[in-house]
Amino acid sequence: MNPKIVKNHEGYKLNVMGDNQVIKLSAKDTNGQFTLIEQNNNPEIGIPPHVHENEDEVFQVLEGQVEMSVGDKMTTLNAGDLIFCPKGVPHSWKVVGKEKARAILSIFPAGLEGMFEELSKLPEGPPDLEKVGEICGKYKLRFV
Repeated sequence: MNPKIVKNHEGYKLNVMGDNQVIKLSAKDTNGQFTLIEQNNNPEIGIPPHVHENEDEVFQVLEGQVEMSVGDKMTTLNAGDLIFCPKGVPHSWKVVGKEKARAILSIFPAGLEGMFEELSKLPEGPPDLEKVGEICGKYKLRFV
């Protein structure tokens, strides 16, 4: 594994059904250990409750406010706050307030970026939920 420097505006940009992501580190960069994604989203953008069977996640807000649920707990994260979402526990997030939110998502182990890449290739407009479910299912992620 080689060292890698990623400057502020570098990375692989994806729009995953409205979730604006920049993949900063992927499985190939970290020997499969983790993925690091920067998210930059407008108010009301979010992901409904879902469960990962393989990955733990750490979600840290850098700017703005994000409402998060994990298990039976709901909280609003502000700049500097973070939350740990263990595999097997339902969680969701949504940008709240009037400002954009910027967050860092760390995923352990790596590999989920493949799902995000596949989802980003779906046609614009209302999502085909059957196709979304099929793609997510390949990565052992399900909506609850």
